[in-house]
Amino acid sequence: MNPRHLRTACVAALALSLSACDASDSECGEPLYAGKATDEAWRAMVDARTKAPDASRAVTLLSPSEGEAYTANATPPRWEWTSPLHSSLQRSAPGALALAAPRAPRSFTAWLGELLVPTAHAHLPPYTGELYWVEVSTPGAKCPVAQVLTSELFWQLDATSWAELGKNAGDLRVQVTSAYLKDNRVTEGPFQLATPRTFRRGAP
Repeated sequence: MNPRHLRTACVAALALSLSACDASDSECGEPLYAGKATDEAWRAMVDARTKAPDASRAVTLLSPSEGEAYTANATPPRWEWTSPLHSSLQRSAPGALALAAPRAPRSFTAWLGELLVPTAHAHLPPYTGELYWVEVSTPGAKCPVAQVLTSELFWQLDATSWAELGKNAGDLRVQVTSAYLKDNRVTEGPFQLATPRTFRRGAP
């Protein structure tokens, strides 16, 4: 195969692989992003959730409390949690989270993507650190009603997300998936609550 035909084949293969990835990742839509979370880190979290759920190092939700009821006119709450991932990182390497992680060597796919799509340079640097994917859903639903991916230990719900929960007033569930990533690769986790937290949202 001559170089021109090889390049054409590579372009086609890359396009197919990217479209397949986009189709699976966007089935329920992307979450909101907070803190230092990125869309590429989210894709790594999506891929990692094919593993069996592990609750051994799941977060501890401080709020909402189990069965907490929000009135129809309640202001958007701030939900908080603690995490074994966060605590162990602080104890083992104080200040390490502030350091930039070394870049991993580029793979052939990454090199080819940069060659074919110049805008790839606009992507954020690979993410290293802990991430928390918070999803709020109705019982039995396939996709969450609202969701956020954040590097913080809290989620201050915005007015739009809170209004969306109001459209699904009644019993809702909160699930938090946590993991530690190095250069957009999950190296610890993912971990999930053994039982999603249930709360009630009043209709606006």
